[in-house]
Amino acid sequence: MTTHSSRGCAALLVAIVAVGVQSDLIAAQVAARGQALPGGATSLQELHGDWRVACVQQDSKKVCALSQQQTNKDTGQLLLAIELQAVSADRVEGTLILPFGLALERPITFEMNGAPTASVLRVRTCLPVGCLVSLSLDPATITAMRKGTTLTIRATADDGQGALFTISLNGFAGALDRVSALGR
Repeated sequence: MTTHSSRGCAALLVAIVAVGVQSDLIAAQVAARGQALPGGATSLQELHGDWRVACVQQDSKKVCALSQQQTNKDTGQLLLAIELQAVSADRVEGTLILPFGLALERPITFEMNGAPTASVLRVRTCLPVGCLVSLSLDPATITAMRKGTTLTIRATADDGQGALFTISLNGFAGALDRVSALGR
């Protein structure tokens, strides 16, 4: 995923995670440009199950994404973050942030409700917030995510042990539909 909008999406996600104040960042970006979202709103955020929908005005166009973050309840440390954009009716792209300590040369795979998918991913780079993995979801994966309950990410820790990350798909279909509608 090397498109300009993908890099912008990754940069937005990194900024959101690094600062830790997603709603303040969105409101500040929209207010700074003096452009309003639908209905004259200065920012837009909604919850759909376990997914958050957020829109910002970026240059002369709206950028809407759905995301989910997981943090350690005791330390507040980021465990995982995912942000997706509906690029077209049958294509979703985004960024996954995983924690440090992974074997970077080993593949990352997805399982949907316990069944492996064809997706094999690699870490693109690591930044202070974690390691970035570019996502480009095909129509079959999107359909499975709409119907599924959990997405499991399998990686390998630097010590060779398996590392599992689970993402709830509760609300994914509604959040994706909303992002698609807002992006028009």
